[in-house]
Amino acid sequence: MDPLPLAQALIRCPSVTPADAGAIGVLADALTALGFHCTRLTFGGPPDGPVENLFATIGSGSPHFAFAGHTDVVPAGSGWSVDPFAAEVRDGLLVGRGAADMKSALAAMVAAAAGHVARGRPGTLSFIVTGDEEGPATFGTDRLLDWMQARGHVPDQCLVGEPTSVRALGDVVKIGRRGSLNAWITVNGAQGHVAYPDRADNPVRRLIAILAELQARRLDAGTDWFSPSNLEVTDLAVGNPATNVIPPVAHARLNIRFNDRHRGAELAGWIEEVVASHAPSAEVRVRISGEAFLTEPGPLSALVCDAVAAETGITPQLSTSGGTSDARFIRRLCPVVEFGLPGQTMHKLDETAAVADIEGLARIYAGVLARVFG
Repeated sequence: MDPLPLAQALIRCPSVTPADAGAIGVLADALTALGFHCTRLTFGGPPDGPVENLFATIGSGSPHFAFAGHTDVVPAGSGWSVDPFAAEVRDGLLVGRGAADMKSALAAMVAAAAGHVARGRPGTLSFIVTGDEEGPATFGTDRLLDWMQARGHVPDQCLVGEPTSVRALGDVVKIGRRGSLNAWITVNGAQGHVAYPDRADNPVRRLIAILAELQARRLDAGTDWFSPSNLEVTDLAVGNPATNVIPPVAHARLNIRFNDRHRGAELAGWIEEVVASHAPSAEVRVRISGEAFLTEPGPLSALVCDAVAAETGITPQLSTSGGTSDARFIRRLCPVVEFGLPGQTMHKLDETAAVADIEGLARIYAGVLARVFG
């Protein structure tokens, strides 16, 4: 099966999170034609939903292998040289929002599944697909996994098709991800005239001290598989239009990308303690997007690397770099790794995927299935 037409059909659905725009239906139709039993599930409501999700499965018994991915994309933005949802092919490149991240990978998975179905091997093959990966992920994979687990649909292994390759198809396989925590800090003070600071309480002073202490701590030196955890201040806001007024309130936002030496709750507690030591009445709100996780190098990463090497001649680097992905949810059910196309253009204008890479990825995924199911 040629994955290109399906990749184009998916890109032509402008499925900017949380809109589906028909993308889940396109994928479900392709899988139904192969004999998969498809269940479409809608979770949530405004403002973060509703979100369309898909669980598709074929076969029975062990082994149970799953592909996972997402049909949603980030907004296209302005300045493209072509229609971002036309899915044109130019000079061997498929151009469109989602070409790299990650509609082409979904098409490659379906192409590999077509070959698997034709071979008629025993076992179970499933697809775990959400329309809420690029957004808050509130009504996506995490909810879908709950539904699967309640019905006994628990894979033995899972491969997520995120664009992990860097310079060439096959050079990087992701075996884990750092965790992510966002914190919003609001320090309240007392407004007053700058010439009479004794009659006011400047919240900016307290906020600066809080941020200085937080940033002064070296969280760790990294691990064998993870880079050092890092804290970055991502926003400061006072909103004071006057030059001669001490403001009544100051805000900050920060993000911590943390490795598996930490848990989100522990870091949240530390932030709250530091804030309270400088500003007891301050408000702190923390959102943990995901915990750090590692799938230790072993059978799953080995079979993926073997399939990559057989197709490309490249031995992939095992990595935990980058942001978060839905693998952070899937890991609670089974071992999970990530492998997909080069991602240099993901989220950029004129996002592209080489047609040759899409075809090569389909062959690699087919090689993975051949190694799983024999």
